[in-house]
Amino acid sequence: MDLRSNRRLSFSRTRGLSATIPKFVSKEKQTRRFFVSGIVQGVGFRFFVQREAEKLHIGGFARNLFDGRVEVLAVGSPAQLEAMKRALERGPRFSSVSGVREEEAQADAHYEKDFVIEQDA
Repeated sequence: MDLRSNRRLSFSRTRGLSATIPKFVSKEKQTRRFFVSGIVQGVGFRFFVQREAEKLHIGGFARNLFDGRVEVLAVGSPAQLEAMKRALERGPRFSSVSGVREEEAQADAHYEKDFVIEQDA
């Protein structure tokens, strides 16, 4: 076997593999702020959000607002953020979500990896 055929053999073994394997390369992280309305305070909503965020590997925070809503800052890929929005729309057992408003937010390195429950705003 000469050098040329050895190179072709080596190349043929890797044919079909990508230099960037989608499974291991995450899309750029984005930050979104969600405002959840309805019966969402006093029903364990923030703890529900924290559990969902941990399942989805999302960073950020949840906190009660004085007007009765819950604010959620979430940092993750577009797919993770969409899954979080669906979870917010569903809510925990004793909640009754009437709406979820979403807006872009500034990235905050403090919340990039962990999800916490913040003090009421």
